[in-house]
Amino acid sequence: TALGGRPASKGGRPRGGAGGGRGGRDNPNPGDLSWGSLLLPAFASPDDNLSGLSGMEVDDRISYLEQRLQLQGDEIQVLKAALADVLRRLSACEENGLNLAKRRPDKGIQPCPVSPAVYQLLRGLSSRPPLSNGPVPHRRGYATSPSSPKREVLTGKSSCPSPELKRESFKDQRSHPTSSSSSCSAALPGLASLPFCPAEDGYVKMFLRGRPIPMFVPDAVVATYSLDTKLDLPHKKLKLDWVYGYRGRDCRSNLFLLPTGEIVYFVAAVAVLYSVEEQRQRHYLGHTDDIKCLTVHPDMVTVATGQVAGASKDGKVLPPQVRIWDSVSLNTLHVLGPGPFDRAVTCVGFSKSNGGGLLCAVDDSNDHVLSVWDWQKEQKLADVKCSNESVLAATFHPTEPSLLITCGKSHLHFWTLEGSSLSKRQGIFEKHEKPKYVLCVAFTENGDTVTGDSGGNLYIWGKGGNRICHAVPGAHEGGIFGLCVLRNGTILTGGGRDRRVVLWGRDYQKLQENEVPDGFGPVRTIAEGKGDSLFVGTTRNSVLQGSLLTGFSLLVQGHTEELWGLATHPSLDQFLTCGQDKQVHLWSVASHQPLWSKGVEDAARSAGFHPNGSVLVVGTVTGRWLVLDTETRDLVAIHTDGGEPISVVSFSPDGKYLALGSHDNFVYIYLVSEGGRKYGRVGRCSGHSSFITHLDWASDSSCLVTNSGDYEILYWDPSTCRQITSAEAVRNQEWATATCVLGFGVFGIWPEGADGTDINAVCRSHEGKLLASADDFGKVHLFSYPCCQPRAPSYTYSGHSSHVTNIAFLHDDSLLLSTGGVDTSVLQWRLV
Repeated sequence: TALGGRPASKGGRPRGGAGGGRGGRDNPNPGDLSWGSLLLPAFASPDDNLSGLSGMEVDDRISYLEQRLQLQGDEIQVLKAALADVLRRLSACEENGLNLAKRRPDKGIQPCPVSPAVYQLLRGLSSRPPLSNGPVPHRRGYATSPSSPKREVLTGKSSCPSPELKRESFKDQRSHPTSSSSSCSAALPGLASLPFCPAEDGYVKMFLRGRPIPMFVPDAVVATYSLDTKLDLPHKKLKLDWVYGYRGRDCRSNLFLLPTGEIVYFVAAVAVLYSVEEQRQRHYLGHTDDIKCLTVHPDMVTVATGQVAGASKDGKVLPPQVRIWDSVSLNTLHVLGPGPFDRAVTCVGFSKSNGGGLLCAVDDSNDHVLSVWDWQKEQKLADVKCSNESVLAATFHPTEPSLLITCGKSHLHFWTLEGSSLSKRQGIFEKHEKPKYVLCVAFTENGDTVTGDSGGNLYIWGKGGNRICHAVPGAHEGGIFGLCVLRNGTILTGGGRDRRVVLWGRDYQKLQENEVPDGFGPVRTIAEGKGDSLFVGTTRNSVLQGSLLTGFSLLVQGHTEELWGLATHPSLDQFLTCGQDKQVHLWSVASHQPLWSKGVEDAARSAGFHPNGSVLVVGTVTGRWLVLDTETRDLVAIHTDGGEPISVVSFSPDGKYLALGSHDNFVYIYLVSEGGRKYGRVGRCSGHSSFITHLDWASDSSCLVTNSGDYEILYWDPSTCRQITSAEAVRNQEWATATCVLGFGVFGIWPEGADGTDINAVCRSHEGKLLASADDFGKVHLFSYPCCQPRAPSYTYSGHSSHVTNIAFLHDDSLLLSTGGVDTSVLQWRLV
């Protein structure tokens, strides 16, 4: 588990030390590293008993050194790119001078002066032919030095990139190639200005990390286009409609039933209040990053949630905090922090007596500091170093207001609050087995403390004491992850390895049991519902409903690992998601449940529907891609292209071709027949110098455009797999979709300070008037389309944490779907 519950993400991008979104990242040297540049361990420990790790100094140091190495590699590539660009411009200058000298021998223009030795040195340093803008093949996932995207309209005047776009006249000639290559590029930052040829065509040039990106202006727009034009805000807004998913993999005691009949839980940065009877959700959106813990006040109305550290997109640190809010009005009542917590708040608990006026919290610092608050005054009363090991639960005793209990790895502590100090007594196991982890704690009617541990033992500790008065050894095979004391005084336990839910009588004799279906994972937490109904949260991010008598059925389904693949059905209210957990889910928008789920052999990365909707394609991280029947989920075909992830799959609008963009820098083209059930390979498109990121087809299926990791924009003929180098052939092309993040119609989505990987996905509505983007800061943006003015205005929406990896409109534009990377959630937004 990464600090603050944050895994590595973004296709391998190192995550930050403090664990929040693009936030919470330690940046020891802001001049060298951008936020999010430090590696952390993988998402979860193999031992599911763990909730968090401490003592990360060694890992942080190793991660820092790895990032430094990657950064130096990026700098070398940028240098090579700059030198290659110099060579191109020198050659062009020489050719231009020779041509003019032939025409006007009396006034010949001398080539740019450079010695043969220098020329050979530059050529030797250049690592590749002069294609495109010069390579910066940094893989998506490695943060780079901050660099503001600078844009300008290329003119015949020599200039260096400027932070502002400048308006100049467009020359209406048609000989400029459509690849990103240009001998007319402005000088790159850090290089002296060198002579270069005048532009011979009208296009906007944007700079990302010093890379010039020309984007051609359609003929119909050239005459009237002005960079000074102000775009309007979009004519519609978004409202969060539904949240798919639940965070049970690494969080505990986060599922409660409220008097309103709603269950409350969380995923990503959203606290969800779900009315099962009415099939309606409400959402508390006060948090800025991942929520890690939740508790309900004895009044059953007030809720407290704690979050991880984060960072804003301008690099400002957003410390962890606890937010106390009203579950009826969804208004924030109080905020504890920022300041007193480190990395994340992992446990919170209200006092159960004296009106519930106190709240305890544990952070994720190395010492896992336990603090007690008068939450209504937002005043800290006491704090103490709790443990050097993981703390998994912290709670007040129900009848003794000054007694708190914490448990976790290798400890069970009974704390006594006296004024501004906390004194500790350790739990004494005596002749009983001392477990590696004490995983959960609850209280009986008479005030005894009940604990469940990693050895499967159920221990009862006498009221107010720290010694075991009764034991049920081996109550479960494997750990006891969940405890729930029912209204009638009986106790429910939830098992890890055995997935059993067991009911124990007041005398701790087993009364009844049932088992959670295998596909949903071990029990994480249990909440009592109405009558004999129960709600069970699982470690595979699902919530089940049922009873010990009838068994359990799915209520909330979620992915369990990083999520990238998203596709909407061309004509039905359905969408598909797939991710690193090797699961493919086809969802119904009406029922908010999967129509079917299918496990695949490899982690999935991308997906796309055939235009007739009868089949879909799933691209995996191994280069293998699968064709599935949308009705039966049967495997129709399986192919492999290269050994790298298939980052994008897309059918042509007429269904004749399938294009697959790979991390091996190639685009593979297939001829499709029999309604998407037969595939014949046409060839592969070769020309990109970095991995393929996005792909769009022309409306008439005559060509396609691709973006790559080094910000190239290239065009292709699918029938021959050859690159189209004529501006005339594509500048006026109408595109069936707009999912490429680089292009004239979308460049306004890029904010100042973007490093080229900050926007992961973009999508145009089918009506063609809206454009949505997904960024690295947990935000979804809604723009007007076309979005061809710098820093276009938008509506911004929160809910995800970390990277928002993909985004798509439903076929009728009634809904927008967005996927989170490491938050594993899918958010459904309604357009209003």
